[in-house]
Amino acid sequence: MTVTSIDIDQAELKLAKEVAGTATARETVDLALRTLIAVRRQPAAVERLIGTTFEPDQIDAPTITPSTAPESDA
Repeated sequence: MTVTSIDIDQAELKLAKEVAGTATARETVDLALRTLIAVRRQPAAVERLIGTTFEPDQIDAPTITPSTAPESDA
């Protein structure tokens, strides 16, 4: 891994840490980079899905409702 030095607006970094729930600047920047990559790749993923041909059993597959965990009396 390469060490990179950048100037970051401290007020924006503080807000980003609060919004993201991260504890360090490194965690925050890493999450921001992963999020940016995912967001930019999302349209391509949607286009691939649109072009997908599904089998009839996939289209008519039953919907499974997730079960909820029972509440504890703690």
